[in-house]
Amino acid sequence: MNLLTQPWPWYVSGPLIGLMVPALLILGNKPFGISSSLKHICASCIPTQVKFFNYNWKAESWSLLFVLGVAMGGLVAGYFFQNPNPIRISEHTVSDLSALGVKNFSGFLPEDLFSFKALLTLRGFTLMVVGGFLVGFGTRWANGCTSGHAIMGLSNLQWPSLVATCCFFGAGILTTWFILPLIMRL
Repeated sequence: MNLLTQPWPWYVSGPLIGLMVPALLILGNKPFGISSSLKHICASCIPTQVKFFNYNWKAESWSLLFVLGVAMGGLVAGYFFQNPNPIRISEHTVSDLSALGVKNFSGFLPEDLFSFKALLTLRGFTLMVVGGFLVGFGTRWANGCTSGHAIMGLSNLQWPSLVATCCFFGAGILTTWFILPLIMRL
């Protein structure tokens, strides 16, 4: 049981995630990715004549089961296999975030930044709502998310996935070093 309540090292979890790509391709000729599932949900739930949602979403219904399985797996792991130890965050990260004004480190998401109370502030709104919109916009513009491009696309040696993945990481570095400190001043 201890094996399921502790974080797994990267050299175990990484290859397991990587094995999803050939498993999906071999078992059903299906691509690995999550972001297109939102499009399928909207196409199935919203009766509209919008051309973007007018396609045979039922042919892709397997991905909705995949997303449901991911969510259920997260709930089961979070409820039954909780790690009883406090979450350890790098001292360097704590020091950098403290310098930006973040004080509460009770978990992966500091409540100073990600809580309902924080959402009602300009900083929280910018981080959660504007940031969420930009992630969604970028995912749609890049025609896929980081898991779709970085895991699936790169394993298939797709040039657009290499470009998208480099842009994802470049934007992450730019945001961390230059944009986040500006947002934290709000």
